Amino acid sequence: MNILIINGPNLNLIGKREPHVYGSTTFEDFLHDLKKKNAGITIDYFQSNVEGEIINKLQEAGFSGDGIILNAGGYTHTSVAIADAVAAIDTPVVEVHISNIHAREEFRHVSLIAKNCKGVITGFGLDSYRLAVESLKEKRG
Repeated sequence: MNILIINGPNLNLIGKREPHVYGSTTFEDFLHDLKKKNAGITIDYFQSNVEGEIINKLQEAGFSGDGIILNAGGYTHTSVAIADAVAAIDTPVVEVHISNIHAREEFRHVSLIAKNCKGVITGFGLDSYRLAVESLKEKRG
């Protein structure tokens, strides 16, 4: 099984940025542990602060992998182009968020991407990614 995690803008600062919201563990440390706990699965990772690069990666991976976990960050609420890219691919996408977007500012309550995803996991910290991996494993098996 091959899963790709795509993180959007500012998520390269996990562990440094607003630790009261995002925690103090870096994503790299979390990813190392996630891969270790899922030894039979290939988990690749891509992060970009650039909308077009995220779209390119979705299109590149969207016809060959078993699943994509997408945290589009702030683009979740603004990017019709990323939503369209998710709709255009065959690989199932699970949208994730570290914080509970529904408990934050009102503009964060709307995801343009969610309707094109297999599911949305929000508010469980970095564990949201683990839950997404589990959901993709379940859908396969």
